[in-house]
Amino acid sequence: MRIFALVAAAPLALLATAAAKAPPGRPPIARPAADAPSAERLRATVERLVRFGTRNTLSSPTHPTRGIGAARNWAAGEFEAISDACGRCLTVERIARDFTGPRAPDGVVVEDVLGIQQGRDPGRVVIIGAHIDSRGSDTLDITKDAPGANDDGSGVALVLEAARHLSTQKFDATIVYAIFSGEEQGLWGGTLLAETARQRGWDVSAMLNNDIVGNTLGQNGIRVADRVRVFSEGIRASEDMRAQLARRGNGGEDDGPSRALAKLIDAVAGKLPGGLDVFVDRRPDRFGRGGDHEPFLKLGYPAVRFSVGAENWTQQHQDLRIEGGIAYGDTVDKMDFAYLAKVTAINIAAVRQLASAPAAPRRVTIEGALSFDTSINWEPVPGAARYRIRWRRTDAPAWTGSREVTGTAAKLVNVSIDDHLFAVSALNGAGAESIATLAGPAPR
Repeated sequence: MRIFALVAAAPLALLATAAAKAPPGRPPIARPAADAPSAERLRATVERLVRFGTRNTLSSPTHPTRGIGAARNWAAGEFEAISDACGRCLTVERIARDFTGPRAPDGVVVEDVLGIQQGRDPGRVVIIGAHIDSRGSDTLDITKDAPGANDDGSGVALVLEAARHLSTQKFDATIVYAIFSGEEQGLWGGTLLAETARQRGWDVSAMLNNDIVGNTLGQNGIRVADRVRVFSEGIRASEDMRAQLARRGNGGEDDGPSRALAKLIDAVAGKLPGGLDVFVDRRPDRFGRGGDHEPFLKLGYPAVRFSVGAENWTQQHQDLRIEGGIAYGDTVDKMDFAYLAKVTAINIAAVRQLASAPAAPRRVTIEGALSFDTSINWEPVPGAARYRIRWRRTDAPAWTGSREVTGTAAKLVNVSIDDHLFAVSALNGAGAESIATLAGPAPR
């Protein structure tokens, strides 16, 4: 298989200033003063994506107005325009590779469009992504329209909106805004970027995948507008049997890095006024289904998936038609953009914290057998101003105790190692906190 990188073509249009007027079909770029994503701009982005007719990965890569190629070119142009508005703070990159499988029997070049916002520590990376490709009832059918408004125009709109907000600031970690293709063929866009991250030696602190994040009315007729599901694994897909048995022996099934990431997102969302509740769904994804975060999990990176609280399957992977009085198809009119704006706000706040905070501690160990006291040790984290030790009883779902220290060791008196779980996170000088790393037994 070939792997190659492409520099983005010239943007579709350039903005002289952040307040310049956008050409038809392009959401205006502004410098947001706060985390208040624009529902109107999110709608405009989704409507523009729908106008490409189909974005099936097997559709034309070269047609100027219809198909996956035109959509990817437009997305690259959006990143270029955002970069112009922030003084060229984004590098636009296009990575691509050949894939072949049952949903692309003749093979296809899968391309991801990236906006890379360099941090002070360029090797540490936070990724926020969504897939731009769409499909109808038949994955191989590239002739019919496949609007892909909610699946996953909603996610692409979110990623672009996050870039507009976060690109106005400087962070310690590098932020990668990723727009995948090939998701409907087999999570190929996610696979491409996960493997690229490994090849480039990126230290991925977190990957946030947003897929189907823009509707509130479920197929059962119930409206769920107060929460968003965040799916995460507990036992790591990348762990071998020895590591899994060690996690089991330590009681850490609910505290893998991706689960810790989901809990951090839940805490961040809880601080947003008028926001959504984060439903920490304790599965890697919906039952029997998958998304572009899963290739990252296979390589050991912390990754989660955002998805709506109530799905409507008549609006997913369906040809446009009316059947039995039901309007099938993934169209804009079935979306809730005020809800999408709230999901976007959670992503922005979470990425801001993760990119501001130091990396999570790599190794945290505990000792205290045959004692009522527990000693905790960890390796120093570059850029950490202090650390937060957390603990909870083994029958509790959330951390109940905490202590901040400046060193890399501490003793908790009368906190029994037999009855508690422990973790340590790193904080910068302003208090931005990393994912918490679960403590385990010291090597013998």
